[in-house]
Amino acid sequence: MAMVIEQAPVGLEVEEKKISCVGEKEMVLDGGFFKPETNSFGHTFRDYDAESERKKSVEEFYHAQHVHQSVEFVKKMRSEYGSLNRVVMSIWESCELLNEFVDESDPDLDEPQIEHLLQTAEAIRKDYPNEDWLHLTGLIHDLGKVLLHPSFGQLPQWAVVGDTFPVGCAFDESNVHHKYFEENPDYNNPAYNTKFGIYSEGCGLDNVLMSWGHDDYMYLVAKENKTTLPSAALFIIRYHSFYPLHKSGAYTHLMNKEDKENLKWLHIFNKYDLYSKSKVRIDVEKVKPYYLSLIEKYFPSKLKW
Repeated sequence: MAMVIEQAPVGLEVEEKKISCVGEKEMVLDGGFFKPETNSFGHTFRDYDAESERKKSVEEFYHAQHVHQSVEFVKKMRSEYGSLNRVVMSIWESCELLNEFVDESDPDLDEPQIEHLLQTAEAIRKDYPNEDWLHLTGLIHDLGKVLLHPSFGQLPQWAVVGDTFPVGCAFDESNVHHKYFEENPDYNNPAYNTKFGIYSEGCGLDNVLMSWGHDDYMYLVAKENKTTLPSAALFIIRYHSFYPLHKSGAYTHLMNKEDKENLKWLHIFNKYDLYSKSKVRIDVEKVKPYYLSLIEKYFPSKLKW
């Protein structure tokens, strides 16, 4: 099911903030956001080999994800959830719903999700005070994780979280725990296991089937509920877990010109999505009025999910 991302408004320019060293354990971006060198467990970020209390469960998660995320499965999920007929609720209500969950795929974080959402949004707000759409994107980027809730079918974590990747073409070796793809039904399918698979060079990521999860679901929710957020925001929401692309540079042969422009914003966003995962607590009630005003600006009061 191909999806089209709207053109970005004229004048949306990317401004990269400078990073400067302030010590051995942290770095600071313009605006005062501190980038720690270690995660909540004292390890470097996204280190899937580090000995920690989460290592075994994270690897088990990726084993299950890589086995089950196939073309057939993705098409089934998009068909089942694309109608958005399960729940009607506001953006903030969905934020509160996520308080019940911890992401089993994440080696860096063991806090409830609303903590991470607000950490990300507030860090961006400090460095990009005039880009309110980016603040709101920080808040809502993970709301698709409501798929874990019973009201949404209580999908297993491997069908909701974790790094995302294209299906329908060869699984790039930059994918975390790549070895487990050998058990995927598409791995030995000649229609799907070549560099381009069912796609063509420069076809555009909107024409590529991505592994199913919270990214694609929240993108659908935002777009179908007619958000007025710019296309860069929708791109961030849909591909923020696509680490093989924005961290390793894989799959760029599938990108078109608009993808490459929006990727600049995703690279900026990712620093905050990843490095704001810390033990710094956010006063929810203090910042809530600001984010409610942004929600009112860019979304209807109630959304179909």
